Amino acid sequence: MTGKMHRPTPLIIALVLICGCTWIEVTHGEYLIGLGSYDMTGPAADVNMMGYANIKQNAAGIHFRLRARTFIVAQTLQGPRFVFVNLDAGMASQLVTIKVLQRLNSRFESLYTQENVAISGIHTHAGPGGYLQYLVYTVTSLGFVQQSFDAIVDAIEQSIIQAHQNLKPGSIFINKGDVKDAGINRSPSAYLQNPAEERAKYPTNVDTEMTLLKFVDGASNKSIGAFSWFATHGTSMSRDNKLISGDNKGVAARLFEDWFSSQSKPSFPTINNSNIDQLVTKAQAIKATGGKACVKETSQTSKVRKNNGSLFVGAFCQSNVGDVTPNVLGAFCIDSGKPCDFNRSSCNGNDQLCIGRGPGYPDEILSTKIIGERQLKTAVDLFTSASKELTGKIDYRHVYLNFTDIDVKLESNKVVKTCPAALGPGFAAGTTDGPGAFGFQQGDTEISPFWKIARDFLKEPTDYQVECQKPKPVLLSTGEMFEPYAWAPAILPIQILRLGKLIILSVPGEFTTMAGRRLREAVKETLISSSKGEFGEETHVVIAGLTNTYSQYVATFEEYQHQRYEAASTLYGPHTLSTYIQEYKKLAEAMATGQKITGQGASPPDLSSVQLKLLPGPFIDSPPDGINFGDVKDDIAIPKGGYFTKGDRPTATFWSSNPRYDLLTEGTFAVVERLEEEKWIPVYDDDDLSLFFKWNIDNSSSHGLASVEWEIPKDAISGVYRVRHFGSTRKFLVPTNQYFTGASSAFAVAVL
Repeated sequence: MTGKMHRPTPLIIALVLICGCTWIEVTHGEYLIGLGSYDMTGPAADVNMMGYANIKQNAAGIHFRLRARTFIVAQTLQGPRFVFVNLDAGMASQLVTIKVLQRLNSRFESLYTQENVAISGIHTHAGPGGYLQYLVYTVTSLGFVQQSFDAIVDAIEQSIIQAHQNLKPGSIFINKGDVKDAGINRSPSAYLQNPAEERAKYPTNVDTEMTLLKFVDGASNKSIGAFSWFATHGTSMSRDNKLISGDNKGVAARLFEDWFSSQSKPSFPTINNSNIDQLVTKAQAIKATGGKACVKETSQTSKVRKNNGSLFVGAFCQSNVGDVTPNVLGAFCIDSGKPCDFNRSSCNGNDQLCIGRGPGYPDEILSTKIIGERQLKTAVDLFTSASKELTGKIDYRHVYLNFTDIDVKLESNKVVKTCPAALGPGFAAGTTDGPGAFGFQQGDTEISPFWKIARDFLKEPTDYQVECQKPKPVLLSTGEMFEPYAWAPAILPIQILRLGKLIILSVPGEFTTMAGRRLREAVKETLISSSKGEFGEETHVVIAGLTNTYSQYVATFEEYQHQRYEAASTLYGPHTLSTYIQEYKKLAEAMATGQKITGQGASPPDLSSVQLKLLPGPFIDSPPDGINFGDVKDDIAIPKGGYFTKGDRPTATFWSSNPRYDLLTEGTFAVVERLEEEKWIPVYDDDDLSLFFKWNIDNSSSHGLASVEWEIPKDAISGVYRVRHFGSTRKFLVPTNQYFTGASSAFAVAVL
């Protein structure tokens, strides 16, 4: 990627000037390190998005592409190593993990296993769903979606292969710092249920700390990547959004990688009226190309950031995010504009009227960018000032546990049990990020007679379940529902990764702020007390949320009594957190004393053979008579002055085919090209925050349309541009795809 293809944003330029590019001098490498990245965008049409459970929220285009980002760290080629994969996805999936491990075993044999591979999701609510195996998570996607699943599994595998092939001596530096105004507690009344003396230990009701790792090539002294952990929900994009997006963490990753690749402040050509006239005249002479046949590789050739395995990898990972929202202005009633009810997050009893507001309100895309930039700023500060090198052992512990039936010994020595999975009515109420069903409120401790009848029609909970889950009333006893297959997970993986004095806890759910604090402290205390001085106060513990599988939320015992959304979604009963703490302490003690885990426990099921798949494939389609795919339907509308400038939004619409025929992985559905020396050079594609690819059906003809919208950035260069679209289709009874492309008329851009 060249500087002239991507101009850094003003924020990026400012960060470079403020922070500088102070690289750590490395004379040796403590570890072998390798990083990789691969496109995992998935189907950009028709597939329901994972997160909000809104049956109407089906993908219809791309905000920017999703990626799997991976780092591998090893002590030696034959020594211990582990893999950490960060997905631009809602969460990890047990079935994804199972299939990835099978592929890794075929390729690398026993080098990468369930014990030393962690796969974590950033929790965007704007990625294609249908890739989890338990029924409750695939209802709105009409069951399992093979294309979504394959895109994720392929990307994880390829990113791991890339990281493995890139292994080389290097060093890792750690830094920590606070992120300002990127998250608030969306369930503050539940947080207040925690003991006052415990709350007094912390300055805020959310964790503001970001932990960042900086990876440096030992031979060249050049940085090759950075991974950070910080807790905020991927809900800047609303439940009504239909563009695939990595949300705020995806934005931060894209901007971080672009910042690193931008070596200097761009120079801008001097523009005067004479220059503008020349640009306009030149653009007017270049008309739309019409649709033309091409090959699959054409879109990959036009990709701006080509993935050759040498790009800087910047990942923004998730942590104990359970009760943290990026909608930092607070929650307000959309009918009155007043703040929502504090305890219920509703408006006169109506949960659907209470909506959180992001910093760019009412523009959700702006809010997404702002929250991403706030994480980016801290990451750049930490990256450029990182000087503490990690040294010491690489280690890991992993075990599978049946969370539906674990004896838990409390501090009082009382022994209690976990429960089969269940959801309460507060779950159905949703959150201020995305309200749920009408008639429910957070904090509900009763279920109406109507909903009891509906519940019992699906599965009446057993008396044991009702008693075990109290004070949560059981709305859905998912842990007791097995038709046509399991509705919820029972067997969960827990895992600890060690990188010197850094401890990463791979947890298969969303811990609330206080739940995460308790787990971190318990693990750290166990490591220190169980080791012979190997661990001390400098030991740093981070939580990697939504890792290896997904089992919804984990609230504290006190928060559970309040039964807001997070507690109502804590599957295994009031003692779920105590169970995690007990079992992680066992792993921590084993790590501190050098003991191996004997027996991994019962493995989770592979339900791939019984999945429901009700989503139909794309229909065999064709353009109107006399029209080719790629022909322009609505060309660029030139403004009155004859040219566009920054902030304008030139748009072209093409006759097109469903993007599900080919995902154009590591390619692009759309580019903006600039004319340079009589050649069209790609400068923005559908991986850029300024370019929007939108798919829809023409209501008048039922034919497919693809719109390409470019919001001209402030740092765009004056010149002659056009937008171009790529796609593929398949004819009836023809098993192979046909590829096409088309370009709009040219237009002038003048940055004055």
